Amino acid sequence: MTATFDRAADFTFDLAPGDLPETTREAAALMFLDTLGITIGATPMEAGRIARETAVALYGCGEEGLGARMMFDGRKVSVAGAAYASATATDNLDGHDGYYPTKGHIGVVVIPAIAALAETVPDFSGPEALAITTLGYELAGRAALSLHATVSDYHTSGAWNALGVAAMAARMRGLSRAQLREALGIAEFHGPRSQMMREIANPSMLHDGSGWGAMAGMSAAVLAEKGFTGAPAITLEEDRVAEHWEDLGSFWQMEHQYVKPYPICRWAHAPIDALRQVMLEHGLTHEQLARIHINTFHESACLYPGLPATTSQAQYSLGFAVAVQAAYGRIGVEHISGEGLSDPLVASIHERISVAEAARHSVRFPACRVADVVVTLTDGRVIESGDVHARGGPEAPFSQEDVVRKFMEFAAPVLGETRAGRIRDAVLGFTREDSKFSDLGRLIYGAPET
Repeated sequence: MTATFDRAADFTFDLAPGDLPETTREAAALMFLDTLGITIGATPMEAGRIARETAVALYGCGEEGLGARMMFDGRKVSVAGAAYASATATDNLDGHDGYYPTKGHIGVVVIPAIAALAETVPDFSGPEALAITTLGYELAGRAALSLHATVSDYHTSGAWNALGVAAMAARMRGLSRAQLREALGIAEFHGPRSQMMREIANPSMLHDGSGWGAMAGMSAAVLAEKGFTGAPAITLEEDRVAEHWEDLGSFWQMEHQYVKPYPICRWAHAPIDALRQVMLEHGLTHEQLARIHINTFHESACLYPGLPATTSQAQYSLGFAVAVQAAYGRIGVEHISGEGLSDPLVASIHERISVAEAARHSVRFPACRVADVVVTLTDGRVIESGDVHARGGPEAPFSQEDVVRKFMEFAAPVLGETRAGRIRDAVLGFTREDSKFSDLGRLIYGAPET
């Protein structure tokens, strides 16, 4: 074992709720709520339905103590199947949080994992839930930095967020340090190092690989618990990556996640916000927009260029997202699914949009996402936005009120105002010493009422 593994193992098993700075606890509660809102919003969508049906068909539970109800469904499957189903659903509504340096997403597996694991262990406190949540974010984020630094391909988040799930499961299920080491190695080996840019070019329900990341991480922990071996995880134990783990427990990545205002790939957000800023500042309506030219970073410019035929394409389509924002001043689930995919107003605005890569924006990626727009009005005026950061990140952070508002926007249409409000209160209440995970658990497993 290496010193880096020892540091990670100490953090996994010894991190106490009281060790978290107050700001970290608050961030953990908000990211928990934000991700859970997207999980709820994704529940009626086709990808989530298919994932749940697949979990029932293939990943049933054959052993006492390893079964878990699927969130907002109620049927019991294996703990790995439950985590897979909820992570896949969440991944396919692209409104969950992310962390710039990882070029990906962590909460998408952390929240499904803790909800599934909670079904297999005795009840625990709200502060402990926030400590476990933070553990998942901190380990997965550093595994991401390590993998990105040592391989040439741009892989999906599932490749590394599997390690965060494995560590969470090791803590919650009481594995030994030796079993944790094997679990992390198994999770790394089987984590889906799938091609992110393939998915960008050909959007589908594969999305960011996080469903399989959750499956791999949870399966790895159970395998290690039963004696299977797979160490070491080189993203943790190789000398080249040690630097990425040195600040574990002193720098809290948990506090530096971004929140998405829109259920759209983060790469499209800066252009969306640049147009939003121009329209708000000048009191414009879509009828006044003759042309919209977007200057953005390389990865953003590579997003799907056409009008989408599916929800998957819509969430990776830059021009479509900007057109929806121009038309309606917001982007909701209704705009990226169903009749929203064939909206003639959006299509007419899409025809007026052009996109170009700007080197000054590309060199700042992935540290930040910046773009600008040049808008030509029907009266001939030309308005330039200037460089605009995507909202919800460190440069333009969301307040607690913003996150709560977003949660209710996605959760209430599925569950109703009352149940959504009770879930909100339970999650935010995790900062109280007398809170229990079961305060939330009783609200998140049953199917939405129809």
